[in-house]
Amino acid sequence: MRSLFLFLILAEAVVIPVAGKQRRAFRVVEASISEMREALRQKKVTSRELVEQYLQRIALYNDRLHATIAVNGKALAEADELDRERAQKKIRGPLHGIPIALKDNIHTTHLPTTGGALAFLGYVPPYEATLTRNLREVGAIILAKTGMTELANWIAGSPTPMPGNYSAVAGFGYNPYDPRRDPREKFDDGRPALSTGGSSSGVGTAASFWAANVGTETSGSILSPSNQNMLAGIKPTVGRISRHGIIPITADQDTAGPMARWVADTALLLGALESAKPDPDDPATNRCPPPPGRDYTKFLRKDGLKGARIGIPRAFYYDKITPPGGKEPRGGLDAEEAKVMAEAISILKRQGAVIVDPADIPSVVDQDAANNILLWNTCGGAGAGKGKDSNCSVAFKYGMKRDFNLWLASLGPSAPVKSLTELRQWNLAHTKGGAIRYGQSNLDVSDEMDLSADKARYEADRAKDIRLGGERGIDEVMRSHKLDAILFPAANGASIAAKPGYPTVIVPFGMIPNAPQEPFAVGFNALPRPFGVSFTGMACSEARLIELAYAFEQATKRRVAPASAP
Repeated sequence: MRSLFLFLILAEAVVIPVAGKQRRAFRVVEASISEMREALRQKKVTSRELVEQYLQRIALYNDRLHATIAVNGKALAEADELDRERAQKKIRGPLHGIPIALKDNIHTTHLPTTGGALAFLGYVPPYEATLTRNLREVGAIILAKTGMTELANWIAGSPTPMPGNYSAVAGFGYNPYDPRRDPREKFDDGRPALSTGGSSSGVGTAASFWAANVGTETSGSILSPSNQNMLAGIKPTVGRISRHGIIPITADQDTAGPMARWVADTALLLGALESAKPDPDDPATNRCPPPPGRDYTKFLRKDGLKGARIGIPRAFYYDKITPPGGKEPRGGLDAEEAKVMAEAISILKRQGAVIVDPADIPSVVDQDAANNILLWNTCGGAGAGKGKDSNCSVAFKYGMKRDFNLWLASLGPSAPVKSLTELRQWNLAHTKGGAIRYGQSNLDVSDEMDLSADKARYEADRAKDIRLGGERGIDEVMRSHKLDAILFPAANGASIAAKPGYPTVIVPFGMIPNAPQEPFAVGFNALPRPFGVSFTGMACSEARLIELAYAFEQATKRRVAPASAP
């Protein structure tokens, strides 16, 4: 009660004298970046006051939510400098004086970059990520590093998979829409009752600890936490944003991307993250040219759905399907999820979209088992080591060893460990200190890969990933039906789009019961969970997807703030 009372004093009742007058403080809770920019322009708030409010909220609520790994102790001084520049009419860019958080696998030289791993506790890398530099150049204040699943969830697979949003450095993160621990005996290790989603934490953005955050995704780690925390998120085309200075899983699928409360904020942040020209430290940045001025806000059109052709991939993503050779149907939505998506489709129609239903993905319905993506999984965990991996893709475990070792080499002599092998050995030596609570089976199967002898196998599997996800997947269905986008429920399309590196924009929309397959005990009143909708397209189609997502968001405006951090 004392904390809540203090918060009300600090964030609600403050009045600030200005030239003999008094003004009520601009309130950061649920405020958009656009609103902050306008308030700064009109001198209704200063960057220092924004930072102060966010720091107050972190102080009051972070013990409950575990949203941060580190907070910038120089944030107020940086805000003061940006306020001085503003007073002198020197505006660096569209995020001048706006506090932003970064996932803790993105290099910063003013804060540690740990990836959530104990071996990197307190480690400050010798160089900034390209995207960090880009944000600073347009005036953003890097306020904090967010919690994350350790090393982006490529630590422990079977037999004891690591829960999402857990790391040895920070423990578990908790969802502000229901921040209680899971009470079920089988899951009583401290994990949340309501999942926070993938490895990029959206907790602090949902709870207004900062204006927005930057996550990273290899397969779902922007889209899933955006969905679970009722955020808008953009998973860009791989190569749209430089990956230089980001702890990798595999360069084949890794990308950073923005997460915010509103689509307009993600569009603004996407332009700030993207470089004006290809980054010489990341050859993939040649893939997609940026729009003029890196300005995605010009695609924020309320009528963007008129005439748009939207495909509904019924098979597996909406309705159950039995893959070739299978005995049981897989996939599909439950009744509550289906109801939400039916409403979303109805709204799209009312907004003038042309709905193509069904628009099934060829590689999902293919009756040849060798060409069916439902039967082609990623090799991971103890059961997918050498000799046990003939029917899955080795792209992740091969790419992790290749790219993690390259990243370690880029750190020079300051690297706490020099190879993936050394990291595994360090973890084993520090298990009593809290390392690898759930084991490290994914690291183990990665490290046993031979980058020379296994290269041909990797290349074949990678080609199949792209063929089933892209050429015979998203590409074929979109071209055959002349689609502008595919509409996926929640983050359910993340995996298939990730294989060829295609973009998705997710929008907050519904709330449904949190009803896991293994139910909560009688008497535990689980609160509803967020459920969004996703617009997916082919490579470099972010501008069109933003247009569609913004129009849908403006027609619905279903986001609600979490009650646990008022």
